[in-house]
Amino acid sequence: MTQTPGPDVSVRVAWPADGAAIAAIQLRGWQQRYGEPLADLLEERGLDPALLETAWRESLAHPPEARRRALVALVHDRVVGFALTGPAADPDADPKVDGELAELTVDPEQTRQGHGSRLVQAGVDTLRADGFTRAVTWVDATDDVLRAFLAGSGWAPDSASRELADEAGVGSVKQVRLHCAL
Repeated sequence: MTQTPGPDVSVRVAWPADGAAIAAIQLRGWQQRYGEPLADLLEERGLDPALLETAWRESLAHPPEARRRALVALVHDRVVGFALTGPAADPDADPKVDGELAELTVDPEQTRQGHGSRLVQAGVDTLRADGFTRAVTWVDATDDVLRAFLAGSGWAPDSASRELADEAGVGSVKQVRLHCAL
């Protein structure tokens, strides 16, 4: 019996050329997360997809510091998700030893295929290689799926919470912080 090989999947550090794919995945992720049509979401947040793409390309070309990284999940050479790592910026964090998985987004059409697991593992490996001994991440309080996924990977709540709002103070999002030892 001949088996068909699975897709060529991997994770690598993002390149500036990945900016368009990351921006598109981020926008689709926001659309799914907030449940709004993309046009409404863009208008509400004052976002221009072309400017978002440019911002990603620029930040990937010139990261603010060496320990800030963007990782991308790939199927062959197509970006299907991304994660951001770096020093934790919370007031109670020590940026020398506390790292952060600042974002974890998989294209909504590519979930449940292992990309999130690969990104989390690569993020943890990257944080550990950068000398961090603890990692934190923020999760929307209502996102039971992501919280359960991270709990299954060894992350647990640490009792911290926050509420984010846009510049006008509207549309708040409650979040809880999870952590894990590296």
